[in-house]
Amino acid sequence: MAKKEIVAYSQQMFENIKHVDENGTEFWYARELQKALEYTEYGKFLPVIEKAIEACRKTGFDEGNHFSHVSEMVRIGSGATFGR
Repeated sequence: MAKKEIVAYSQQMFENIKHVDENGTEFWYARELQKALEYTEYGKFLPVIEKAIEACRKTGFDEGNHFSHVSEMVRIGSGATFGR
């Protein structure tokens, strides 16, 4: 069995993709985290998100206060957009 490499991520990396809403609440988009954490496919990152949501639930926190489902609009060849 191959040993998994442990990667050190800097706080600055997360600061670079952090967003702040009108109330000053910090948040991150999963698709940006996926790229920052070097997941090549979003589908492979989804189980990581599900584990984080489950951990949130198990510690007694309301997942709705910590996770929001957001659709990203993507421009297609005709110039139209659709959610993904």
